[in-house]
Amino acid sequence: MKKLFLSTLLSFAVIGLISAQSRENDIPTDKLPKEVKTVLEQYLTILRTSADIDQCAGKFLDLAGGGLVNENAKSLRQDVARFSLNKDFSNVKFYANPLKISRVNLSYSNGDGFGWSAIKGKKYKIWIEKADKSNGMPAPVSILVPEGHESIKVPKVVNIGSF
Repeated sequence: MKKLFLSTLLSFAVIGLISAQSRENDIPTDKLPKEVKTVLEQYLTILRTSADIDQCAGKFLDLAGGGLVNENAKSLRQDVARFSLNKDFSNVKFYANPLKISRVNLSYSNGDGFGWSAIKGKKYKIWIEKADKSNGMPAPVSILVPEGHESIKVPKVVNIGSF
């Protein structure tokens, strides 16, 4: 019994430490730049209005960047539509509409992606609330604002698949 109590206590301490560290770079949700929020809203609209995953993938390509696209940025990487995008497409119905953001974490990426499509800059990890909070925790989408790229100048969605 004593071992169970100590292991439970240790588990809660580790979880608390991880949570505290992950919130270190959080910013107020109302400080999310307008152009980043616009890209997020466009992503959710694509998920909600596409007839099927193929249509969704075609529309999403304009918003996708970093490791979600091939080196030439003219197509999604092979498994993105089948797995990450499909998960979000199937589960977006469980998330608040209109959008409710519960948390924003700001970090800096020195590089996301490969070859010509690689981008670096400010990365916003944005947690979206479920429509019914009893159905689970919010899920994140990451959007990167590119800096210093020759031609990619607008924010790009760089991490999906958590819905």
